[in-house]
Amino acid sequence: MASPGGTPAKLTQGARTRGGIGESTLRPDATLKVTGEFAYSSDMWHEDMLWGQILRSTLAHAEIVSIDTAEALAMPGVYAVLTYDDLPAEVKNYGLEIQDTPVLAHGKVRHHGEPVAIVAADHPETARRAAAKIKVDYRELPVVTDEAAATAPDAILIHEGRDDHHAGHVPHPNIVHRQPIVRGDVAEARGRADVIVEGEYTFGMQDQAFLGPESGLAVPEEDGGVHLYIATQWLHSDLRQIAPVLGLPEEKVRMTLAGVGGAFGGREDLSMQIHACLLALRTGKPVKIVYNRFESFFGHVHRHPAKLYYEHGATKDGKLTHMKCRIVLDGGAYASASPAVVGNASSLSVGPYVLDDVDIEAIALYTNNPPCGAMRGFGAVQACFAYEAQMDRLAQRLGMDPVEFRQLNAMEQGTIMPTGQPVDSPAPVAELLRRVKAMPMPPERQWESSQGADVRQLPGGLSNATHGEGVVRGVGYAVGIKNVGFSEGFDDYSTARVRIEVVGGEPVATVHTAMAEVGQGGVTVHAQIARTELGVDQVTIHPADTRVGSAGSTSASRQTYVTGGAVKNACELVREKVLDLGRRRFGSCHPAWATAALLLEGGKVVTDAGEALADLVDVLEGESVEVEEEWRHRPTEAFDLRTGQGNGHVQYSFAAHRAVVEVDTELGLVKVVELACAQDVGKALNPLSVVGQIQGGTTQGLGVAVMEEIVVDPRTAKVRNPSFTDYLIPTILDTPAISVDVLELADEHAPYGLRGVGEAPTLSSTPAVLAAIREATGLELNRTPVRPEHLTGTQLPEG
Repeated sequence: MASPGGTPAKLTQGARTRGGIGESTLRPDATLKVTGEFAYSSDMWHEDMLWGQILRSTLAHAEIVSIDTAEALAMPGVYAVLTYDDLPAEVKNYGLEIQDTPVLAHGKVRHHGEPVAIVAADHPETARRAAAKIKVDYRELPVVTDEAAATAPDAILIHEGRDDHHAGHVPHPNIVHRQPIVRGDVAEARGRADVIVEGEYTFGMQDQAFLGPESGLAVPEEDGGVHLYIATQWLHSDLRQIAPVLGLPEEKVRMTLAGVGGAFGGREDLSMQIHACLLALRTGKPVKIVYNRFESFFGHVHRHPAKLYYEHGATKDGKLTHMKCRIVLDGGAYASASPAVVGNASSLSVGPYVLDDVDIEAIALYTNNPPCGAMRGFGAVQACFAYEAQMDRLAQRLGMDPVEFRQLNAMEQGTIMPTGQPVDSPAPVAELLRRVKAMPMPPERQWESSQGADVRQLPGGLSNATHGEGVVRGVGYAVGIKNVGFSEGFDDYSTARVRIEVVGGEPVATVHTAMAEVGQGGVTVHAQIARTELGVDQVTIHPADTRVGSAGSTSASRQTYVTGGAVKNACELVREKVLDLGRRRFGSCHPAWATAALLLEGGKVVTDAGEALADLVDVLEGESVEVEEEWRHRPTEAFDLRTGQGNGHVQYSFAAHRAVVEVDTELGLVKVVELACAQDVGKALNPLSVVGQIQGGTTQGLGVAVMEEIVVDPRTAKVRNPSFTDYLIPTILDTPAISVDVLELADEHAPYGLRGVGEAPTLSSTPAVLAAIREATGLELNRTPVRPEHLTGTQLPEG
């Protein structure tokens, strides 16, 4: 502590406290997760708890003739069996944007695995057996599984009598949303093209494949409400949808975030939340629901499968002239986030290139296929796969290097997007391509050693399928553009409550937000921001719940930007109040106030931090200062429904990849040797976490390139592979070396100059892998994922 006659501590440059902005700090939950001690939502327990179970439809499209629950209700240990007719409120549907999803099926089922009835029992096995005893009489209906069937004049309507805010501008009731973007004169520009390439591309349905299945615990409260402990991506969105169905005001539905085992968009929609609450309120007992892996494949939305039709033109010197495209996304049985995914797919369909003449159309369909919605990359992934294949085809036709061709047409700061919006922050597309191309190449024939072939380094790996015969190397490049934050006029904000007080003789900051920590590292960043802005060492992160205002969804790469911005803003307001408190308590000339003021000044350090902290304790003695504040980024606007023009996005992020693959062309096996990435992150708030996000997104893109696809039978619309036995995801043996080059070009509009990080690498890794396989094999390969039969020409038997 400074003596009464002392002088204020001197300032020095540098990080003021350990673990501030720009430092690599470890996650507080890291050790618990690695050792298996972390408490996920599926680990929750309550005295006298019941178990919930959901009965799901065995057909994808059928009329429900009758439901008989008598035998299930008669089972010992069964406390409740509920169907649609037992729902307590007038509101019986929910949805993110369009409330078209019934809590329990009514009249008919629209997709395989739709919830029909729910059971509560005293043991999970009893609940499962009781659900199996519910007798449902179905009358099977024809299924709609593709665009031709969905949009025919006499098509079966997935939602009869549909009347919502999207219906006015779509040409058919089985189209959820349509977004055209028209700019310039494509016909005139086409006449200037020396080379024109066309391509039709197919993108498979990808699952988020998070490792923690859907789960939660609903506890009835004495006031007639309910407290839900839940793994989700957006507490307040869940609350908005849950309360009306329960017939309760929102203040009687309390929600606390439980441990989340991954999300990637699959937890934006509701799964078991309403079902657990309904059973808890009906029985008066806590009810826990935990999906098994099979159920999880039916219990959440997936990435939209897509058909993409592209035409590009270029002059003989390599300048792009025009682009036409049509993107058809299959949204499945319910709308979920399809309208927003359509907006992203259309507005980002050109990629990170300068193009003044475009004609774009994107639509999402209603079908009887599984519902699709948010997944990492959100519409931009599908588009990137197609436009990057087109760039390679154009470069090949022109005899140009594919990287140089991309650099020649790369956007930069000041480029006008197809929507008419200027890019007003750094857009280092050409530089990212230069950097990723300049990275050292991995050695050739790594599988060779003095002891013989190391099969782990070969295509097929430990299956020991090849020892190097017929193995060819290929190298491919890709770059992508992804928006950050919610778009198209959405009121995208977050709320943070920050308190500073003295605990045990030391100043401690507490940060309370409703942000869902799903593995992205927000809890670390919030503590770093508080340390940086308030100069304290000790920061407590309050568990996320609905007792504080909304933080929005943990999606769209937005949380560090928006909730981080809210925490920063709240800390700044707390700082002002603390300084005002010190002035009133000591007077502005007192040394204790002066050194505390230096500590709180921001961006600098006091030479004797311990002395300054002691002075801050004096200022705060017996007081706490708390602020809760909302924070918004700059506004966006909706795209015009005829032309697609509008300032629809807040910020853009960019990543480039180089893929190196080895392919056994005889067996159709692929080994991805390396996925090098260069990405601009604006400012790396936690460099270790940034690299982890880039590597994770890269691996998820690798999965959809060569192995991940939910297979739906086109005749029945039934899912054929709902398990990790048949739905494959990359393991550590499939994951290649992922070198990362992080570029930091600040966006002056964002807190600390940061850019959202987590989604951009998911875009470009997939087309980079496909480009490398094409170079190795000479094949066209216009679909994901690439399977062995696509490389060998072998036709596998049906089923």
